[in-house]
Amino acid sequence: MQLTNTKTKKSKQTMDEKLNSLRAGVLGSNDGILTVVGVLFSVAAATTNQFTIFIAGLSDLLACAFSMASGEYASVSTQKDTEKSVVEKERQLLKTDFAGELHAVQRHYMNLGVTEATSLEIAKDLLSKKPLETVVRVKYDMELGHYMNPWDAAFASLFSASAGGVFPLFAMTFAPAHLQWPATIIAVSVAVALTGYLSAVLGKGNVKTAVIRNVIVGIITMFIHYYVGTLF
Repeated sequence: MQLTNTKTKKSKQTMDEKLNSLRAGVLGSNDGILTVVGVLFSVAAATTNQFTIFIAGLSDLLACAFSMASGEYASVSTQKDTEKSVVEKERQLLKTDFAGELHAVQRHYMNLGVTEATSLEIAKDLLSKKPLETVVRVKYDMELGHYMNPWDAAFASLFSASAGGVFPLFAMTFAPAHLQWPATIIAVSVAVALTGYLSAVLGKGNVKTAVIRNVIVGIITMFIHYYVGTLF
């Protein structure tokens, strides 16, 4: 029996792949905002030297961006390897336990409310045409040949963490001296509210709760780091 080739070139990203990149982007942006403002508040509370504050914030922004990117790359690479391993496992099962695979597909359609006889006919038909694609989709909800791209997630995190960190960095270092604190607090609050909104939309969660939670976390982060800075 001819099995589907897993190395066929995909024409476009699946929705899961797009959402994974967006998720990495939102998380990266949120981390960039909070880590940069944390350093800025600690340093600004300890010194009024604007150049020192700017360099500290910029250094943290770059460190955070590359740290997030490398972490996403490692995480998604592991996920991709796992997905490939699952495909190879199912490829072997189709050769050594075709009856078991047929039963798994049949059971899937029976769970959807299809009758036993009809489910069996559907399973036989699908496995005669696209066996590997069918069992991978039915058993793991995966689309054959479409794996999460670690580079997409890494670049999404790199860009978004950098973009997120720019909000507090610019507010603290380029706002007039008498406005830099309130300007930074406002910039961070708006930025984390936006990332909270996006995370809720992507995760189909409660938008109001996510926004409020993110703003509270941002305020606590600024307070703690400001207090740490005043100790030195």
